[in-house]
Formats: sequence, structure tokens, C-alpha cells
Amino acid sequence: MQRIRKNDTVVVVSGKDKGRRGVVLEVDARQGRVRVQGIAVVHRHAKARRQGESSQIKKSEAYIPLAKVMIFDAKNGRPCRVNYLIGSDGVKLRTSNLSKEVV
Repeated sequence: MQRIRKNDTVVVVSGKDKGRRGVVLEVDARQGRVRVQGIAVVHRHAKARRQGESSQIKKSEAYIPLAKVMIFDAKNGRPCRVNYLIGSDGVKLRTSNLSKEVV
């Protein structure tokens, strides 16, 4: 089970975007990377390929290491670690280490 999944709200804990919050767009568990909305935005220059098209500068989020983000605990308003708890029905749940609530 992954500690960070798609659509989780995370906080960047190191790097140029330290302290910023965003929603996870994509997780690459094999490479240990994650894309977060509005974080690590890079500019890609796209050249016009056909007549009538115009060149563009496209903005997109780059991947950042999974170790640089932590889940945001809405109850405490701080980033937190993730623990795991086995529910009564045998399902493994992710819980916040600070508030002990299910993430």
C-alpha cells in the first residue's frame, strides 16, 4: 500500500517549493516520483509544426521525488506521517500520525 496516492493533498517539505500545498496528479511508485498540481512547474517550448499553427510555451508540472512531500493533515493544519491500521473488516487503512484519523 502506498502512503501517498492520487488526489491526496500534500505539502512540499524541501526544495524550491518548500511549504507549498497541492493535490497529487500522478504517482510513479516504480521511480519513487510524484506530480503535484502547481508545484515544480516547467515551461516547454512547442514549435509550430504545420502552417497556420503558432508556437507556444506550455506550462506543466514536473515530477518531484516522493520523499519531498508529506500528506497534509487538515485537522491540525500541518504535514504528517502516515501509519497503517487494520479495520474491523480486515481492510488496511491509512491514518494520520498526528490526529489518528483516517486519511
